[in-house]
Amino acid sequence: MHCVTRVELSVTAASLLDRDVASKSDPFCVLFHEVDGNWVELGRTETAVNNLNPVFGVKFRVDYHFEEIQKLRFAIFDEDKCATQLYEHDFLGEFICTLGVVWMDFSSQFKVGFVLKRMITAQELSDNRIITLTLSGRKLDKKDFFGKSDPYLEFHKQGDDGKWMLVHRTEVIKNTLDPAWKPFTVPLISLCNGDVDRNIKVLCYDYDNDGGHDFIGEFQTTAAKMSEVEFDCINPKKQKKKKNYRNSGFIIVKSCKITRDYTFLDYILGGCQLMFTVGIDFTASNGNPREPSSLHYINPLGSNEYLAAILAVGQIIQDYDTDKMFPALGFGAQLPPDWKVSHEFAINFNPTNPFCSAGVEGIAQAYSACLPHIRFYGPTNFAPIISHVARFAAQALQQEKAAQYFTLLIITDGVISDMDETRQEIVQASKLPMSIIIIGVGNADFAAMEFLDGDASVLRSNTGEEAVRDIVQFVPFRDFRNDVCEFNGLFALCCVTKSSFTKNIKAPILNSNIHIQTQS
Repeated sequence: MHCVTRVELSVTAASLLDRDVASKSDPFCVLFHEVDGNWVELGRTETAVNNLNPVFGVKFRVDYHFEEIQKLRFAIFDEDKCATQLYEHDFLGEFICTLGVVWMDFSSQFKVGFVLKRMITAQELSDNRIITLTLSGRKLDKKDFFGKSDPYLEFHKQGDDGKWMLVHRTEVIKNTLDPAWKPFTVPLISLCNGDVDRNIKVLCYDYDNDGGHDFIGEFQTTAAKMSEVEFDCINPKKQKKKKNYRNSGFIIVKSCKITRDYTFLDYILGGCQLMFTVGIDFTASNGNPREPSSLHYINPLGSNEYLAAILAVGQIIQDYDTDKMFPALGFGAQLPPDWKVSHEFAINFNPTNPFCSAGVEGIAQAYSACLPHIRFYGPTNFAPIISHVARFAAQALQQEKAAQYFTLLIITDGVISDMDETRQEIVQASKLPMSIIIIGVGNADFAAMEFLDGDASVLRSNTGEEAVRDIVQFVPFRDFRNDVCEFNGLFALCCVTKSSFTKNIKAPILNSNIHIQTQS
């Protein structure tokens, strides 16, 4: 296993070029990393309106591989609101370095051609605690002539040198003196270096479109003291001028929760068992397997779409299982000898032991052996196979004898017949230690798959019940057919992000140091 450290990069800039005629530049920073000689974008900061000395609130988080040379490119652009492509924005300057240079010099100042001066700060995110805050304001000062105020908050932490650094900026709440900001979560190490008694400064501003944000007030506290507390929002200048000045309003901490955000590897190393099940679509819409046009084509000289997807995904699956034995199920086919349609059958034709031995090769062999002995039929029902895995996940959750997490991989051509039943099963499965990865093969319309993937909106059952969390990830195999490495990386990311180990999952203790928590 490689040594990997998660680091957070904070970027500020000073004395930037002024490219706007009637105002100042509106800079934003883009971070690129080098992949096979090409620059690939990792992320962007927010835009600092009308500001030549921005302090960006958005942080870049990067995996630092000690054994690799990781080249980074920090580029600053002046935003053109009419531009849609990055090259259409005005380029202000850039700096290229390795992550090792930034990491070893933690707080580094760089000057590029006397045009761009920037400070990049690196911090290791080894503390896995996170803090979730919900705040509101009350009776804040009115700053707008024709309205009230458009307040937002900034959180700053104090460095060892005494200087304050921006950690988080909330959204702007328009035209109100009593704002209620959305809950937000930041790593505790980002907010206060993991020290709950370290000073935190909170500043309140009234947002202006021209970038000249009006200062309302501030207060200082610590993470340990931010629990259902009301703070006076103080404007020091007003306090000095007015004898009867009390405050410029109040900031209320409605909720403060510090929890642990365990990583994927934390659970694996802690003893969590990943239980993978493969589900394969054998419906007639895939085509006759004896014809080359079929996605299941029995090709004597090579692979087909399904086999390629099985092998690509299996290379990742088998790394997380000690005995390399995985259950593989099929659905939508007629089975011998009575040729009844089944939506939940073992592809090795052993219903009491559907496990395929020898890892991914065992699944591939069972799949190839199964094809000549079944008849492709239909309809395409997902619900039975989801229910099958959900039963085992529910049993593991109730027994609490060992920490187990279940991932169902469904490989399909994209047509669903039982959408209502599938939605219902997914909503119920969202309460269990379970995720569903759907790989779409072929060139069909995958709109139904995208709908099940809850990235855009919360999935609801036909009765209106919402999924507790997003457990479905859809990946179109055609987009990665010629780049298995990229597909493997995306699939691994899906397994990690959609597993959501610490989100509403009640599970047994892994060991004395690592356990899964239920969060409200």
